[in-house]
Amino acid sequence: MSQYAELASGDWLPVVFIDLMGLAVLIYAVLDGYDLGVGILLPMGEQDEPQRDTMIASIGPFWDANETWLVLAIGLLLIAFPTAHSIVLTNLYIPAAVMLIGLIMRGVAFDFRAKAAVDHKLAWDRTFKFGSVLTTLTQGYMLGQYVMGFDHGWPAQLFCLLSALGVTAAYTYIGAAWLVMKTEQTLQQRAVRWTRIAGRAALLGVVTVCLINPLVNPGVFDRWFTYPLVMFVLLIPTLCILGFLANDVLLGRLPKAGDRHCSLPFYTVVGIFVLSFSGLAFSFYPYIVPGQLDIWEAASARESLQFILVGAVVVVPVILLYTAFSYRVFRGKASDLHYH
Repeated sequence: MSQYAELASGDWLPVVFIDLMGLAVLIYAVLDGYDLGVGILLPMGEQDEPQRDTMIASIGPFWDANETWLVLAIGLLLIAFPTAHSIVLTNLYIPAAVMLIGLIMRGVAFDFRAKAAVDHKLAWDRTFKFGSVLTTLTQGYMLGQYVMGFDHGWPAQLFCLLSALGVTAAYTYIGAAWLVMKTEQTLQQRAVRWTRIAGRAALLGVVTVCLINPLVNPGVFDRWFTYPLVMFVLLIPTLCILGFLANDVLLGRLPKAGDRHCSLPFYTVVGIFVLSFSGLAFSFYPYIVPGQLDIWEAASARESLQFILVGAVVVVPVILLYTAFSYRVFRGKASDLHYH
């Protein structure tokens, strides 16, 4: 069968849905990543309450909607790739449940910190911070399990621990960069220091994973280091590392008069996230379960995918437009629980 006949037969539909799912995961990692990072960074001193208020104000209009992308990604996995959904959720049932507990803690704490008695506000802030850390660590652990093909041996568990710490550092990095963009004065200066520290930790995590992943996955090694493709794909980690280094130099010169360039660190981190995600996708495509199941084997029937595609064509642009509109409305600096 020719390539065009294969496309006509509907083989292109799984590619469309894996692209949509990948887009949803990437946007979730960026958007919910920074608000999880802000939660991780909350200072817990009693004298830090005004800064905690400003930090939470910086994510207040966005954090709940950011999780929409996680729901969309899981929904697409369930509907378009039900076999893969079964394998993934069966192996990740416990960490996924722990992640949900962390997300629930964040949601409850976010509402109650503003409504509970003043004496209890710090306790709810601590709950929000703990829920953010718990969510981030479990997401990193699940990513490690996915990369290791759901291997439960000790070497795999050590890699998952490394992945958990690496994802936590990455979310802290983008959260701190968000605060550099959204805050002013003393808090912005603290955010610059946080961003540099978290960036160096995230760089260490990225380099370590880049070295370990090809060693434990022979297929990944072959894909990355096959000549002449290696001449092009190695641009991904090269650009990623250059992004880390350039951001560190830039942060060393911030803040500047007139708040110039305060948004550049955040957008640089977004670029690093895109590059890292591209490298991960390149390592495993077209497998949706590494080493076990590709997207065509896992896909629903062609008729089902065609029906779902109609809904996706409507829903995804609406979510994108709503997200862009909300960030447009609430642009500017955050202050004491309001925007100006």
